[in-house]
Amino acid sequence: MAIREIRLRDDEILRKKCKEVKKFDEKLWILLDDMYDTMNKAEGVGLAAPQVGIMKRAVVIDIGEGRIELINPEIVEISGEQTGNEGCLSFPGLYGEVTRPNYAKVKAQDRNGKWFIVEGEALLARALLHEYDHLEGHVFTEKVTKYVD
Repeated sequence: MAIREIRLRDDEILRKKCKEVKKFDEKLWILLDDMYDTMNKAEGVGLAAPQVGIMKRAVVIDIGEGRIELINPEIVEISGEQTGNEGCLSFPGLYGEVTRPNYAKVKAQDRNGKWFIVEGEALLARALLHEYDHLEGHVFTEKVTKYVD
């Protein structure tokens, strides 16, 4: 696998809405594997395709409980509220307090195109929603209420 360059804060690609993935082929699988390796090398818990310059609706997440790949994710349900510190691999060294739902249920496709549901609370919910925002062209700094050291 290859480590890809992570696009940083002022890169205009981070503010654009991504396109639906329609081909579930080896090119997609390589992208997902590269994204996962890139995320791990950068010591992150999530990475979206636009963060590596690819305008496709693809996300990888691993909060320490195993790899999650989401293709064409859709938010099905959210509830509750949590406020906590959040960072982003595209904004190295920058952390801010962000309020998000405490629960998220997401419908997505796997690397072969099969639909599935993932549900998460606390950190997983935060990661699911943070990465989904990237696919919509939004970054976490839009939601920061105060920056932290």
